[in-house]
Amino acid sequence: MRRSSRRPPGRALGEDESVMTEDTGAAPPSGGKRAGGVQSIDRAVAILRCFDARQPEISLSELARRTGLSTSTVHRLLVSMVENDLVRQSADRKYRLGPLVIRLGRSGGVATTMREAALSIAREARDEADETVGIHELLPTGHRVVVDQVESHQELRRTYTELGVQISIVHGAPGKSMLAFQPAEKREWWLAQGIDQKTPTTIADPERLRDQLVEIRELGWAYSDGERTPGIRAVAAPVFDHTGAVVGALGYSVPTVRMDDDRVPELGERIKAAAWRVSATLGATAEAVAETRERAADASP
Repeated sequence: MRRSSRRPPGRALGEDESVMTEDTGAAPPSGGKRAGGVQSIDRAVAILRCFDARQPEISLSELARRTGLSTSTVHRLLVSMVENDLVRQSADRKYRLGPLVIRLGRSGGVATTMREAALSIAREARDEADETVGIHELLPTGHRVVVDQVESHQELRRTYTELGVQISIVHGAPGKSMLAFQPAEKREWWLAQGIDQKTPTTIADPERLRDQLVEIRELGWAYSDGERTPGIRAVAAPVFDHTGAVVGALGYSVPTVRMDDDRVPELGERIKAAAWRVSATLGATAEAVAETRERAADASP
């Protein structure tokens, strides 16, 4: 037996592992047998998951290696998938996603923006903790914007009043969670622009912030204590797209009186799990995110 290599980096940045065998492919979660039609769907999906922006074309032998299926099984599935426009074969006999997949992706039924992908998941995260969840989008300028929020039901709660207003990426948990996963060169450029001391607890020392960014990459989520807004503690985790690039963050924003030190890691892990679900909706893969983390960990700008 061997495990699929397409495994999320850490419990909260991915889904459960699936076990692959050379002859049968993905085993069902319960370990029992699956009906032939359902098993064929499982195998076809396993093949589709092999394609991404980094490798749009893949050979038959490589698909067999990645899925753990025999070459003959993969070939039989590919014949049917080509007939149904799920994949197509190029002149060099490699395979790529077919017109049906592309058409479905452009149909409007698939979430393509940060807000579309995150809103329902943010509602669920709010309901789990009854704290306000902010949906933050990263801009190319090195700023972030709050594109939407799902407010807590409690009388004392955080309410974002600056929807759509640009906020520096170096301030607050959402910004730091995105900054931590940027390539070193880009990260250093943003740090070199200077850090305004928004509040007495703002981390304005670049060296101290660099140390914190290392910890954020290890945890998978960021924390702030009144660094941008006094009286508010926040935890946030990055959201990745299909290329593995950071496109935003999901974050809990909580009045300090309800956010003691014991609650910080609890909400941090919750928001990390929710953010990964958003990433998966946008097509992020474990492999692409792992590469992003490695590039971000490179200390040489």
